[in-house]
Parts: sequence; structure tokens; C-alpha cells
Amino acid sequence: MTRLFDEHIQREVKSLNGKWSFKTDKSKVGKEKKWFLGLSDAKTVMVPSVWNAEFGMLSYEGAAWYEKSFYYSGGNLRLCFGAVMTECEVWLDGEYVGNHYGGFSEFSFIIPDVSAGTHCLTLMVDNSFGAQSIPQKKVDWYHYGGIIRDVTAETLRGISILNHRLEYDLNLDTGTTCAKAYVELYNSENESVTSPLSYKIGDKAGFAKPVTLSAHETLEIESDDIVIENVEIWDPSSPRLYDISITTDSDDLFDRVGFRKVELSPEGIILNGKNIEILGVNRHEEHPDFGFAFPSQLMQRDLDIIADLGCNSIRGSHYPASRTFMDMLDERGVLYWSEIPMWGWGFSPAALGDPVVVERGLEMHREMIRYYYNHPSIIIWGMHNEIHTECEVSVPLTKKYYEFLKASGGNRIVTYATDKPLKDLALEYCDLISINSYFGWYEGDMYEWEKFIENVRKRRDELGLENKPVIFSEFGAAALYGHHTFDNIHWTEEYQANVIEHALGLFHNDPMCCGFYIWQFCDVRTCLEAGINRARGFNNKGILNEYRKPKAAYYKVKELYKSFKSNK
Repeated sequence: MTRLFDEHIQREVKSLNGKWSFKTDKSKVGKEKKWFLGLSDAKTVMVPSVWNAEFGMLSYEGAAWYEKSFYYSGGNLRLCFGAVMTECEVWLDGEYVGNHYGGFSEFSFIIPDVSAGTHCLTLMVDNSFGAQSIPQKKVDWYHYGGIIRDVTAETLRGISILNHRLEYDLNLDTGTTCAKAYVELYNSENESVTSPLSYKIGDKAGFAKPVTLSAHETLEIESDDIVIENVEIWDPSSPRLYDISITTDSDDLFDRVGFRKVELSPEGIILNGKNIEILGVNRHEEHPDFGFAFPSQLMQRDLDIIADLGCNSIRGSHYPASRTFMDMLDERGVLYWSEIPMWGWGFSPAALGDPVVVERGLEMHREMIRYYYNHPSIIIWGMHNEIHTECEVSVPLTKKYYEFLKASGGNRIVTYATDKPLKDLALEYCDLISINSYFGWYEGDMYEWEKFIENVRKRRDELGLENKPVIFSEFGAAALYGHHTFDNIHWTEEYQANVIEHALGLFHNDPMCCGFYIWQFCDVRTCLEAGINRARGFNNKGILNEYRKPKAAYYKVKELYKSFKSNK
């Protein structure tokens, strides 16, 4: 997958990006007609991409087929997919390989003993919705279809390294970290293999040990304690990263890690022993010309704009961002909230109690942790957003996700965004209370914020949760870029700026509130077919338009964030 550094030197990695054959399958007859044996009458598309960016296909929802021929030198083949929207099945040379559900996570398949020569890779991709889909059809972003991130073909030899995570406890007083490494290994050979395993953290520490795996065995190796002294801390002001190298006789994996400590107090978030006020913005990884297949150059530009704005944090709305973007956040010291796409009131109470839906959400959390665990920029895991937490059925789901993330997610805050804080039944199962509300837009006028905040404080205290800080995870108003009047009316840039300015002043001065994420960074396309009627077919609450042109609110937020920092 595309990172800001090479993940492998020894391992052979071949990019399968570029030209693919493509064919839609609205009636879903492709499997019956065995299109996995070869696509006829197919057009050419480029991968990564979304098919909705193809001419005349903006509103296409359903199944489509992709096919690519590539030369492989022979051996144990690992096919790696950065993300496919939303569900896919995979064939190699007409033989079924496997399937994957969920649109924003990496996945891979290992196929032993593939012969040298030209091979044909086929995918059936489906972005349609059903009763058990995540997200549901009523979703407030455009649900693009396609292969949205990189595809690679890797060759595994001997004992290969599939994944790793580094768990650690940072002692801020002594500047010492006690860490433990977990390395997932796979023996790609048809016989037992023994190899030395070396794990290095910069020039500071690591371990080495021999490992033996039987034929095609997968095994997670746990290290002894690794003590690292005189640690240089990862912090927004100095985002120090340590290189990790893992090697065997025949394979390697390179990664990076940063050491930091996240804690909570009744006053808010404590990062590396210091209280930090979250000055944030919600960001979709979406562009009207590229959909979710977001170019890395534009990621860099988004971050430049966000830095100019004065933000110290981004909420990934409402799905994991690409690993390239996460690497950029790690390097720049920008804090991140990562969540899965379990969004909103599209989920009926019945769906929230459906075991298939619950398990799919849990698996999305597993994958998010598997691939994102080592990113120091992630300080918050988000479980879900605006679901029916006023209903009892939401409580066991939230409890299950919360307990999983607390046990497996490392040193992070776990929360979810509620739009029903005065009726919410699951607030026990979060570390901080995150609230989405839109006074001045959907609810009353902007001057009702004061009473609402007091009601939140009262309910929090009545529930015995007075030690939980509050973060305002969404708020704002829509504005059409370039729409100005002398009057303070809806849809104007001036009105949006006024709503945001009023709310930010209240949040910043309230001791219960530890931060805020403006909704949202830029306008994003929405799906009118899902029953959410937005002007222009866009959610227009961005403080920039979809092409990153600033509205009046951008300059107001920049002014306020600068003043908040200077008042600390």
C-alpha cells in the first residue's frame, strides 16, 4: 500500500494500479454467466478510482466487474487491496479466492504456489445497500463504488511478516517506555522453516530470536518487555517518529511509531502531561472529481489549509482515512479521531439489534485497529455516529464495541458522537461525551446553545457522569459559496460565520467542554437517491467549498483558533 516510506526492501512488490477492464452488472448476472472466466465488451478504467467519476455513471449503484492481466514470476502470491467499495469477491485465473465486506479497510489474500506467467485477476465489486449493510442507504455522504485505493501483488518467501503492533506504556517522569512487540508471521513454504527474527526500534532497542513455523502456519510472536530509555516524545509541537524494522532470513517489514501518552481528567484531554484543547474540524476524504480515490497531493494541500486554519485535530468523518494521510498526520503532529462508517438514523432499532450488523461493525473495528494501531496521531477511536442511542437496543452494541476498543485499541480515548445527549442511554460506555447539535440550523436559533449546554451539564451530573468531559463533535450551518447579503439569513456566508463564531465562544469558555470539531472542512457530495435533500446535491456546511475555496467562516475560525491558542 502507498505509504510515505517503503514498507519492504527484500519482498517483491508489484503495483497493479493503472489500466483495468470494467463492466457494470446492474442485474447481477455476472456470476451465473461466469464473467470471472473473462470479461467481454468491457471498457477501460484507471485504478484507483470510483466508477461514479466515469462519464454518465454518477448515480450508478450496484455490482460491477474489474479484470486485470499481470505477469507474475511465480511463488507464494499475496494480493493486497487498500480499499474496495463496498463488498467484493475475488478470482484468480477463474478460481475463487475469497471475499471481503467493508469499504474503507485494507485486506489481503495469500495464494500458495502460483506458477510463473501471465495471470488474470477478477473482482466483482458491489456498493449497493441492504438491510444489513454498513452504512445504511440513508447516509449523508456520496456512497461511491469502485477500487478506491492501491492494489499490489507481493511474493512471500520463507517466514514472512504479515503485520505487527507495538504496545507500550510511557513513563513521563522517567522518560522511559516499556514496550512489547507483537509480530504476525506466516510460513509460505510447504515444509517447516526456522529463521532468525529481528525487531528494531530505531537505534534504541529491540529483540532477536529464532522462530520455527510449520508449513503454511500463521503465528503471532510476543516479545519480552523492551525498555527504551531517554524517549523523545511524539507531540504536536515535536512529532518525533521512530523507525521500526522487522526482518527474517527471507522477508522484511518497515514501519514507524511515536511514543505519547493520552489521559482524561474531568477538565479534559491530557496529552503528554499537559491539558490540550481540541481545535478541530471534521473532514471527509472526498473530492467531486475523484470521490474516495483521493490523490495524495490533495491530501497534502488539505493539511496545509488545515494548518493555516489553526486546527490541532481532525475527525475522520465517518470512516478510516487512507494510510498515506495517516502518515502525513504522524509527521505533522496533527491529532486524529478515527471511526467506522456506522452512521446515523439510517440504522433502524431493528438493524442495531441484528447480529449480522453488530458483527460487521465489530469486524470493521478489528480491521481499523489491525492496520492503524501504530499511528501515534490517532488519539480517539469512534464507535458510531448519531445512531438511535435513545433506544435500549443500542446499549449492548455500544458496550460490546467499547469493551473491545478499550481492551485492544491501545492508549486511546473511546467515544461515539450522539445527537440525543438528553435522552441517550449508552453514555456509560464512552470515555468522553461527544455531542452533535446544530442550533441555528436544524434546531431553533443560535442563541439556544446556552440553555442546551446547561441541560447537557444537568443530565450528565444526574447520571453520575460529572467527571466525563464533553466535546462538541459536530455543529455549524450551511452556506452557499459566494452567497452574500446585508442580512443575517440562512445560506449566506455571513450567517454561517456568525453561527460558528457564537458556538465557539460558548464552548471555549465552558469548563465542561474540552474541545470541538466544526462540521465541516469542505462541502461534500451527498446522495439525493438516499432521501437526503441538499442544495446542489452537496452538504454545504463546509467552511470551504468542495474545491477548497474559502468561505467567510474560514477566516472567522482562523481568527478564533489563533486567539484561543494565545489565551492559553
